[in-house]
Amino acid sequence: MANADNKPAGAGRRIDEATNTETVGHEWDGIEELNTPLPRWWLWSFYACIVFAIGYCIAYPAWPMVHSATEGMLGWTSRGQLEKDLEAQQQERAKIVADLAITPIEKLPGKPALMRAAVAGGAAAFKVNCVQCHGAGAAGSNGYPNLNDDDWLWGGDLATIEQTLIHGIRQPGDADTRVSLMPAFGKDGLLTPAQIQDVTSYVLSLSGKEKASPASQRGAAIFEANCAVCHGAQGTGDRQFGAPNLADAIWLYAGNREAVSQQIGNPRHGVMPAWGERLDPVTIKMLAAYVHALGGGEDFATVATPAQSEDQPEAAATETAAE
Repeated sequence: MANADNKPAGAGRRIDEATNTETVGHEWDGIEELNTPLPRWWLWSFYACIVFAIGYCIAYPAWPMVHSATEGMLGWTSRGQLEKDLEAQQQERAKIVADLAITPIEKLPGKPALMRAAVAGGAAAFKVNCVQCHGAGAAGSNGYPNLNDDDWLWGGDLATIEQTLIHGIRQPGDADTRVSLMPAFGKDGLLTPAQIQDVTSYVLSLSGKEKASPASQRGAAIFEANCAVCHGAQGTGDRQFGAPNLADAIWLYAGNREAVSQQIGNPRHGVMPAWGERLDPVTIKMLAAYVHALGGGEDFATVATPAQSEDQPEAAATETAAE
């Protein structure tokens, strides 16, 4: 059999009359396949890809070896590219970092652009250093304070937050760390179990968790004699001692009877790292700006009290927050 040009077809193959194209030679249920050649543009593109791949393997690291890989004629590495990118970013940030370094933290609100940069940098630093305890949204968890609210033990202005970040809370070895220790009224036998339950009733009544009762009335007298020196007569706390507000229904551990009575009888005391030993001053300043901007930050009208030393009065209370 021959095609229109009288060229012989392959053995056992025929020429399709409609397209004048040779078939591949096999048939199934009357269906045959045409042996249509690839378009030239596709073929040349395929050859170009092969040439490009060979050139790429020569120019860049490509073939894995026993201990490393072929280096390539250009000497390019992903690690080297990363270092260049990091260096470029550092150069871009250099001016902002320099401005933050020379700007007192209390002056940041007066420089909106610099404050925004500090908050953005603090958000990044928070994700690396703080989310493990405070959570990705800084909402805290059982035993770890919520940084979004306005409940502060020592104060929520920028300078006070920075001080807390630098020296931490109950951090061993730091003379300026924040310290507030509550007596173990049950463990040390300062109060009987019945008295602890009465004080618990009174503390819960301060925030409206329980209604006034004979037990809370008895607890009020015990509170006045043992707890008011740190928490105040109304239980609203005292930042001088880092004593929490017991009347705002914000709790560090929990606000149920069991948790409150446990904290009175055998209190737990959390520890926050002194970040001044781990982070540079600019990063700490950015973290302070970020925490302040979360929603509970205070202005400088409230004077921040100095960090308390261990020989100052102990804070007798259920801790509600440890910002």
